[in-house]
Formats: sequence, C-alpha cells, structure tokens
Amino acid sequence: MKTAKKFNNPRAKHGFQGRTCSITSVGSYVPEKVVRNADLEKIVETSDEWIVSRTGIRERRVAAANEFTADMAANAARRAMENGKISPEQIELIIVATITPDMPFPATACLVQQKIGAYKAAAFDVEAACSGFIYALEIAQQFIMSRTYETVLVIGAEKLSSIVDWTDRNTCVLFGDGAGAAILQHRPEAHGLLTACMGADGRQAELLCMPGGGSRCPASAESIAGRLHFLRMDGKETFKNAVTAMYTAAQEALRRCEIDISQIKCVIPHQANRRIIDAVSERLGAKPEQVFINLDKYGNTSAASVAIALDEAVHSGRIQRGDLVMMVVFGAGLTWGAAVIEW
Repeated sequence: MKTAKKFNNPRAKHGFQGRTCSITSVGSYVPEKVVRNADLEKIVETSDEWIVSRTGIRERRVAAANEFTADMAANAARRAMENGKISPEQIELIIVATITPDMPFPATACLVQQKIGAYKAAAFDVEAACSGFIYALEIAQQFIMSRTYETVLVIGAEKLSSIVDWTDRNTCVLFGDGAGAAILQHRPEAHGLLTACMGADGRQAELLCMPGGGSRCPASAESIAGRLHFLRMDGKETFKNAVTAMYTAAQEALRRCEIDISQIKCVIPHQANRRIIDAVSERLGAKPEQVFINLDKYGNTSAASVAIALDEAVHSGRIQRGDLVMMVVFGAGLTWGAAVIEW
C-alpha cells in the first residue's frame, strides 16, 4: 500500500504533463592546495580570529597556476559520471555555471566536452554568479521534461583565486576554488526537481562585480593600474540583500510545494558567510541539524558552492532516497534562487 504524498508537485498542479527530472548522480572536485587563515595573516592585515568570527571560514582551496576552471569542472564531471555509471556518449547537453571561465569564449562547457569526450553533447555556459548552479538546474530540467534530451550534465565551477585581489583583506579571505557536478535524467516513480524559484535585481548590480575585462572596460594599462580586473564587493549591502532574498526565495519554494521547513531533510544554503547562513536558517525556522555547512573548509566558491555541498551531503549519508532537499542561493547580479528536490 502506497503512503500518501506529503508534498505538492507544483508543475503537475498547474497541468504540466512533461516527465519528471531527477538528479541521478553527483560529484565534486577541489584543488589540493589548502590556504588557511594563518597563511593569509602573512600577506594582509588580518587574523584567524577576525576571519572566523566574521565569516566562519577557516581555510579554502586554491587551484594550481596551471589548473583552470574547465579542468576542475571536468574532474567533478568525471566523478559524477563514475558515480552514476554514465558514459561520455550518453551525455547530450553540458551546462557550466561560472563567472570565471577559462576565457571569454568559447564557453567553458565546450572545453569540458573535449576533456571528458562527450562529443555528442551540446554545450553552453550560464553566468548567474553564486546562483548559477540552481539557474542551470532549472534550465536543464526543461530539456529533460520536454523529452529533448535524456541525460544532461550540469556543473558549477570557479577559479575565483584568479580574480581575487590578494591585497584586499575584506574580500581575499572569502573565496576559494572548486567544482561540483550533477547528472540529470528522468527517474520513473520519482518527483525529482519539484520547483525552482529564481529572481534578480539588476538595479543593484554594482554591489558585487568585476568592472574590467568586458566591452565596457577592455583590458588596458589604465584598467590594470586601477585594479579593475579584480572582484569588488560592498559587503554590508550584499549581506543585507542576501539574507532577505534567500529567505524570500526559500519561503516561496516551500509555499509552492505546500510544505513547511520541518519536512525538509537537508537545507543546503550558499556557502558565503556563516552569519548569512545562520540568519536565513533562523528566519526559516530550520534546526541546526537540518542545515549542511562546509563553508569552514572551502569558503565561497560561487557557482560551485551548493554543488560541492550537495555532493558532500549525499556521500556523507545526510541525504537518502526520498528525502526532501532544499538549496537556496544568492549572488552577484543581484541574483537569487531556491530549489526543492525529492531525492
């Protein structure tokens, strides 16, 4: 006898008859080099106590000089493929979420395609900063539900160390490198990705940005001298907007599924700042044991953040088949999103 469904499938409720889309395997990769807070004390005026008390970060991973976003993305992809027993030939679409592509073009996804040998796949990038992985999941889901593709590879990958100003103590302590990947397929009898709420407010785009390198400010002696090719952030305003946006998105996702936070087995927030995570969790009413945090080990890895955390949560046993999982993110743009998944 089947148990009664404990949540609403928003897509089915609104008459959408497409098939469901599930994450069938995950994988992640972080570079070998560990940069601890004590290491940063040697290059900027800071301290382990200052960093931990304000951010919750104790260390982060930094890619080698000859290790790039596509390399890390491919490594994470291979692990997801191995975990899901997926061959390169099965992959029909690759979406990479990143703000640190190997180069402005071609897309990093095309470089990943070459590295993993998925030559039958279409490939493109998504740029939504720290929200990129959820944006990419929602895009990928449309291809699965519409029966356009059977197997889609979604990756969040960043080499933020390449755009961090290592002389700015307010930002260099926050970021790290890494990649996380997910394989999306239709899994019969599973609801999979139930909903994804996404939003943006371009009026506040300059709160978190990299001014140089685009068509507005191409590379020049002046732009380099002005350090315009490094990440810039208004920390106070970003913090305030992050808490509000993440809470609002999460509440909307719960509302659509007609559930409350107590029914979520694992909440995976964007790993940017422990104070942001705690503030959002408190507003949602999430218990500490519901919230997955690996921020202390990796810092903010932007689009890779929730992807790496999801992989670690799955492989540590925090998430089991049938559990409800919620990911909630916020990033430059300003962008935000929340997704609820039946694992």
